[in-house]
Amino acid sequence: MPAFPEDHIGPAHPTRVNDYDSLAEGYDAENESGIANAHYERPAILALAGDVTGRRILDAGCGSGPLFAELRDRGAALTGIDLSPGMLEVARRRLGEEADLRVADLRAPLPFPDDAFDDVIASLVLHYLEDWAPTLSEFRRVLATGGRLIVSVDHPFAIHTMQRTAGQKTDYFATYNWTEEWTMGGRAVTMSFWNRPLHAMTSAFAAAGFRISAISEPQPDPAARELFPDEFRALSTSPSFLFFVLEAA
Repeated sequence: MPAFPEDHIGPAHPTRVNDYDSLAEGYDAENESGIANAHYERPAILALAGDVTGRRILDAGCGSGPLFAELRDRGAALTGIDLSPGMLEVARRRLGEEADLRVADLRAPLPFPDDAFDDVIASLVLHYLEDWAPTLSEFRRVLATGGRLIVSVDHPFAIHTMQRTAGQKTDYFATYNWTEEWTMGGRAVTMSFWNRPLHAMTSAFAAAGFRISAISEPQPDPAARELFPDEFRALSTSPSFLFFVLEAA
């Protein structure tokens, strides 16, 4: 999700909820160069992943494929899954016909055998799900023992603060749904998310058989300071996303 949703509040007449097929082209353009993804979330994921040469990686919720491309360029063997055929169509144009891209629903069993991957990367995707347990269980199943799950999600306190600022009487300690409208590429879509407190996240990871190796609240790429001075200042003092590196026990 973009770090500054108010920039994307658009006209009425949204399409169906979380309709990434409608947003595919516009979202890809923003993801490619905007501060939230290109200069903040994606560099942070790549830094946490480190040397991925030869590693089998599942890009879970790969979208239009920019992270897939970066990891592949670093020597990893990538498989990408996403619920949106429209996003995967954009990804295939970026990555080529040989790229292993599949439509899959993270709420359902994954179409892979046990121990199929060394890493699973879930970049800004878990916050779309109300119940993390089935998804995390599948991530653990397809990961080899000692493999890593690298996760980024909306920062729970950032969302709580945003909702409070907007006059919503949210409870930080609750797991609750919230929505907003995004407009990208001339298309308006209602987006639906689930916010949960930090302890609920860590409990879900532990229950699925993961050990926490790192929790990160990184700074944006310094190169973004001149390109996006206001947004850079905001992200430098108020994190938008929260990152985890988890080991499959």
